[in-house]
Amino acid sequence: MSAKNIMIVGVGGQGSLLASKLLGRLLVDEGYDVKVSEVHGMSQRGGSVVTYVKFGEKVYSPVIEEGEADFIVSFEKIEAARYIKDLRKGGTVIVNTQQIDPMPVIIGNAVYPENILDEMKEKGVHVDDIDALSLATQAGSAKACNIVLMGRLAKYFDIPYEKWEEAIEKCVKPNFVEINKKAFALGFNN
Repeated sequence: MSAKNIMIVGVGGQGSLLASKLLGRLLVDEGYDVKVSEVHGMSQRGGSVVTYVKFGEKVYSPVIEEGEADFIVSFEKIEAARYIKDLRKGGTVIVNTQQIDPMPVIIGNAVYPENILDEMKEKGVHVDDIDALSLATQAGSAKACNIVLMGRLAKYFDIPYEKWEEAIEKCVKPNFVEINKKAFALGFNN
């Protein structure tokens, strides 16, 4: 099996690191060689954060080059647009439809771009968009968007559902396991 490449992109504080930890744990448990690399921008200040997850029989580097990502899981629309160049032809971007205004928009120096997802679709990109915030809130915590998105990603893998739940149990604090399992189910089933 050749290596598969997943990028998890978002804004600091959205839980992308937990999502990459969960994905890495699952893939190791499934017997893959896994490399994870976290790149922090101004993550504490709401800046862009990207995590690379590569897995296969043997993986030598965690870095995903431009045009190599099989999947991009984006926690926010602008972040999907920022990293779309890294998606391989025929790849999939899973994107939370939530809008988080970056600092230039907040201070009035820029306008949040309209129709970002439609523009990607018009260019032939396979966009799987989901309102992860609403589903996370429905599960019991708006902070569970990351796990909703992992549920959506799971639909693309031939890994049993219960293995994903086991990874949640291993990676999430015990008092948040049930909310995260609900969030995962909502992402998987919607």
